[in-house]
Amino acid sequence: METMDCRSLDEVRAQIDLLDRRIVALLAERGAYVRQAARYKRDQAEVEAPQRVAAVIARVRALAAESGADERVVEAVYRAMISAFIEAELSEHSRLRQGNGQVAGGGG
Repeated sequence: METMDCRSLDEVRAQIDLLDRRIVALLAERGAYVRQAARYKRDQAEVEAPQRVAAVIARVRALAAESGADERVVEAVYRAMISAFIEAELSEHSRLRQGNGQVAGGGG
């Protein structure tokens, strides 16, 4: 991870603002995949998927360690993000079930 050596607080904030733009774009992309995932899940338990959450947390903690990031911060951010995405996916799952009577592509 390469960061620039900022010479002022304004430069630090400008770099953070650039990162925020990239992070939000990535969150939008991740959200689009979450909405797609709702099509393939049969019920709320498959959406909530605690085993999947645990696997994702373990994976991002390992990525944090490799990248020199604070594992606790990464885990906290991911837990909050996953929780919000689960809520969004539950809403999408419900919308799909109401629209079709069943989830398109589901089953199996």
